Amino acid sequence: MTQRALDSSGEQTPGPSRPAMIDAGAELDPVHPMEPPPPPHRPDGLSTAEVAERVARGEVNDVPVRSSRSITEIVRANVLTRFNLIIGVLWVIMLFVAPIQDSLFGFVIVANTGIGIIQEWRAKRTLDSLAVIGEAKPTVRRDGVAAEISTSEIVLGDLVELGPGDKVVVDGTVAEADGLEIDESLLTGEADPVLKRAGDPVMSGSFVVAGGGAFTATKVGREAYAAQLAEEASRFTLVHSELRSGISTILKYVTWMMVPTAIGLIISQLVVKDNNFKDSVARTVGGIVPMIPEGLVLLTSVAFAIGVVRLGRKQCLVQELPAIEGLARVDVVCLDKTGTLTEGGMDVTEVRPLNGSDEAYVKEVLRTFGASDPRPNASLQAIIDAYPAGEEAAWTVTDAMPFSSARKYSGAAFTESDGTASAWLLGAPDVLLSEGDATLAEIEQLNEQGLRVLLLARVRGDDLDAPGAAAGAAPTALVVLEQRLRPDAGDTLAYFADQNVATKVISGDNAVSVGAVAGKLGLAGAENTLDARRLPTDPDEMATAMEQNAVFGRVTPQQKRDMVAALQSRGHTVAMTGDGVNDVLALKDADIGVSMGSGSEATRAVAQIVLLNNSFATLPSVVAEGRRVIGNITRVATLFLTKTVYSVLLAILVVCTQVEYPFLPRHLTLLATLTIGVPAFFLALAPNKERAQPHFVRRVMRYAIPSGVIAAAATFTTYLVARHHYTGEGALDAETSAATLTLFLVAMWVLAIIARPYTWWRIGLVAAMGLGFLIVLVVPWLQDFFALKLVGTTMPWTAVGIAVAAAALLEFVWRWVGRRFGM
Repeated sequence: MTQRALDSSGEQTPGPSRPAMIDAGAELDPVHPMEPPPPPHRPDGLSTAEVAERVARGEVNDVPVRSSRSITEIVRANVLTRFNLIIGVLWVIMLFVAPIQDSLFGFVIVANTGIGIIQEWRAKRTLDSLAVIGEAKPTVRRDGVAAEISTSEIVLGDLVELGPGDKVVVDGTVAEADGLEIDESLLTGEADPVLKRAGDPVMSGSFVVAGGGAFTATKVGREAYAAQLAEEASRFTLVHSELRSGISTILKYVTWMMVPTAIGLIISQLVVKDNNFKDSVARTVGGIVPMIPEGLVLLTSVAFAIGVVRLGRKQCLVQELPAIEGLARVDVVCLDKTGTLTEGGMDVTEVRPLNGSDEAYVKEVLRTFGASDPRPNASLQAIIDAYPAGEEAAWTVTDAMPFSSARKYSGAAFTESDGTASAWLLGAPDVLLSEGDATLAEIEQLNEQGLRVLLLARVRGDDLDAPGAAAGAAPTALVVLEQRLRPDAGDTLAYFADQNVATKVISGDNAVSVGAVAGKLGLAGAENTLDARRLPTDPDEMATAMEQNAVFGRVTPQQKRDMVAALQSRGHTVAMTGDGVNDVLALKDADIGVSMGSGSEATRAVAQIVLLNNSFATLPSVVAEGRRVIGNITRVATLFLTKTVYSVLLAILVVCTQVEYPFLPRHLTLLATLTIGVPAFFLALAPNKERAQPHFVRRVMRYAIPSGVIAAAATFTTYLVARHHYTGEGALDAETSAATLTLFLVAMWVLAIIARPYTWWRIGLVAAMGLGFLIVLVVPWLQDFFALKLVGTTMPWTAVGIAVAAAALLEFVWRWVGRRFGM
């Protein structure tokens, strides 16, 4: 499976597609590899004894398939973070200078880290198990018998068979070639297929677009070209994710704010104030710890990981975690008709002889034509099923030209039973017929019914490769095929329409026929069809045509790629689905590539999402999962950043006014747990169908900054009033309790706003957090444990009154921001 990384420019690229990613030198040059002389061709392949001997010598393709980070990397990534280091140091300090209740924040971090490791490990297990299901199974010939084996079981010298859509899994030398065309675009960037002959080298990471053959493995394991590139980029490497990059930006800003503020607070509490040293240290730590949004990264990772597990249960392999988010942001989905809207199989409904051709003769041609290709595509397989070859064929195949999506036809030459030589082409009628041919009108009527039509044409002479062979071919018969519609495709198209996601059907088939199929499935705009041969080449004009039409036919593989680029140039986020070799280039360039599990190895390799159950109807689940992650993390981030803002502002106010910091770590641990930690965990994993919106950082900060400012102002006001109200011994504890009450009530109101729209469990969640704080205030031993005791009635009710005023201001600000900028 192909792995992705970011190249030096920040552009999203598949791992093995950029040789420049590592300083490979001449030995990694995919165009001019330094190859030894080709090994001798052994048609039967290796013997069982030779395979065992090579396994014993370690000459096995033992590169591990990595669908996720290793356990060691997961632990390291969750434990060794900048903020864990800061909190860890502060935790150790607090263990020495303060009671255990002031060190609770350290135990919370340990629990959070453990949860993160467990959830990502669960996601890893899901990814690894699904990767095995979707793993390529190359066909290897041993002892003269061809059999599918795991990629990791290939040994040096194995004879590996190739057919259309197969990926070259190790480096080798072509031993057999039958019109073998290999696309090396993932290695060289060149889109044109390369015709391979016996003795030519093939590189791992390339794939077959036409023809067939076999190659002898000359480099396996970590010596193979693609494997060396893979060493540089694990599949777990994250492509662009607005959530992750946004959170990284937020953490960078937090660090910039936190460092000078923390230094000022340390100087204020330890130097300026002549208080008890241990108490000063405790209050200094109490001011620094809440500045850190320590649970934000954790909950983002957990949300992604749980999304992977949920989708894995639906047989959806997410090869890159942010692909869940990416598909939720998509506003254009480009679908390949065959294998996406229609099932893989087709049925021959009619054969119409042309120009007085004999029907029995035509069927014999089709019967022999089917026998000419050992790896038939869906159209030819339908013909084989309708006209199977007999045990003793009267005709013999003398030459064959495999189907190519660029040519739109295939060919075969026969020696008939009477010794006559003939050559035939089978493919797209509008490619093989001249533009004004009368037969096209008849074909158009069939296309309008959603039927697929192939033309059987006889080549003048018997040379399939002769210049102008297709142009001079004589029409002999029409083969009418009926495609099997996917029963769930209509509902999926309706879902995308309801979500304002534009759907574009892009196919190599006739545009009218594709439009008819799309119309049967209820696609809006299916009548707006365009033959891609008339598509403008100018990118801007192409983008306009793409936006104005919904169905495109006779599209070449390169055009699919250009279409994706044209849509992206207009600011669209594009997803591309497909299962054939002709979809690979477009899948690679799209923002999100989606492949069917039954698709070719090449499409599964470059796609970010593989639907192992081959069900297009799984896509709405991926979109819903992405929206859940985006919407919930936006809510949760607002909670965490509100805490960071009010913590920084409180520290600044303390430094400026030269007073004791109002809180001990235990107070803010309690507040953070009840108003952020516990509710954030539930909110991050809750159902959420909100439309995904851009500008994550901007949207979060629009709410977090005013909320944090209001919370800090209300809390500090209460604290100052309490300092004038209380005097004598125990005054600081009473002042802290009053300030804690105000901060809790304001933070609870922020939580109550974020929890909207209310459901029974959201109301219950907010009420449970409020009840938890009330229990702390009324249970004596909890009062002592958290050093919280409200003294008198005047100041506590004053604290409540200030909190109520702050809550009213919060409501006004949130509503104003919502109207001004949109939610």
